[in-house]
Amino acid sequence: MAAIAEDVASDAGIALPPTLLARYARPVPRYTSYPTAAQFSALHEATYARWLAAVPPGEAISLYLHVPYCAALCWYCGCRTQATRHHRERVSAYVDLLLREIDLVAERLGRRQPVSAIHFGGGTPNLMSQTELGRVLGRLAGRFDVRADAELAMEIDPRSLTAEFALALGIAGFTRISLGIQDFDPEVQALIHREQPYALVEQAVRWLRDAGIAGINFDLIHGLPGQTETSIRRTVALAAALRPERIAVYGYAHLPQRQRHQRLIPADRLPDTLLRHRLREAAHADLLDAGYLAVGMDHYALPGDALATQPLARNFQGYSSDRAATLIGLGASAIGQFAQGYAQNVAATPLWREALEHGRLPVARGHALDDDDRLRRTLIERLMCDFSAPLGALAAAAGRSADELVVDPAMLDQLIADGLAWRSGDWVGATPRGRPLVRSLCAVFDSRTGGSTRHAPGV
Repeated sequence: MAAIAEDVASDAGIALPPTLLARYARPVPRYTSYPTAAQFSALHEATYARWLAAVPPGEAISLYLHVPYCAALCWYCGCRTQATRHHRERVSAYVDLLLREIDLVAERLGRRQPVSAIHFGGGTPNLMSQTELGRVLGRLAGRFDVRADAELAMEIDPRSLTAEFALALGIAGFTRISLGIQDFDPEVQALIHREQPYALVEQAVRWLRDAGIAGINFDLIHGLPGQTETSIRRTVALAAALRPERIAVYGYAHLPQRQRHQRLIPADRLPDTLLRHRLREAAHADLLDAGYLAVGMDHYALPGDALATQPLARNFQGYSSDRAATLIGLGASAIGQFAQGYAQNVAATPLWREALEHGRLPVARGHALDDDDRLRRTLIERLMCDFSAPLGALAAAAGRSADELVVDPAMLDQLIADGLAWRSGDWVGATPRGRPLVRSLCAVFDSRTGGSTRHAPGV
């Protein structure tokens, strides 16, 4: 009953009435994990070490490496990063410590574990020099069995990309590059402190293509200050003209109480709930018209891309075709995922450095999964990826009833009454018009948060 990706042209232009948008505008988690990182608590180094040692020998894993530095801070940003005028020196020192963590984790694993995917995120990973990137890749190849067909991916700020670095990425075997675009409108860019002319992005794409990079992703955002339906449609048209294999259209989460730099964004220029929905619908319709397939809640892929042809998974990088059961996070604030639970490194770079200098795994927080967590994690991931899930079969396999998994039956009934969700026999899912609000459906089964107001807007 679940499609991997589909051309949902029949859904394009479905506008939800303001009354429904207002009803479901409550904040809900993004569900890149279950439980979410907001529910993490202190995790002991010994526990993390046991999880590493228990990774099955011969089972391919994924690696995520976090580089928490930027040359300048974008005001919309919600990532774990910091801007510094001295990024050259800081990144160099950071790489030295990252090599230590790679060694330490490899020692705890106790073997050259196969690796099927390596992802560099940030921050701005391309602040590393070519030499520093080579050192990191060399250490990974020395400590792990990086498969010849492994996906090598990196998030790139096109403003700091050079032709030389793009060529180095191609020579190193990178297969996918994600470019932070956000919006092409000059006024919107000024309001979020992210000036980035279209010609600069076009040049970056040309460099990457010339270097042999076959997979390019664009990240766009709807809900930014100053956006209009006209401006976002122009942004989508410009983005689609460059034919990246994947385009994500994320909803902006304005949380100035948590992200102080977001206070620099004029709140009176932010779109209201109704306009946010119209922005999202305009982008959705135009991407479908441009030949992209809708994947999950907010991703789009060209036909033939792995995201559209392979079973979907969801992790801390969003939607993914990576099926590795184990994801190891390296770097300050990086999060790993294991059969036993989640482990997050200390976020403050000085504390991360201190732990490594004393030969300790720099883990700080995490969550050990119990059987109920695992059941709900599977259910919520399938809803997020496929928009439907076999509720009855999942419950029965765990010796429980389907109704027992419903944390908020009144909300489920309301979603069904509003035509946003359905329940039939063993199955539950979001209707086509309810897909933009699928996180509200997931919250119905979330016994940890139930749609806590500490999370991003649901629309």
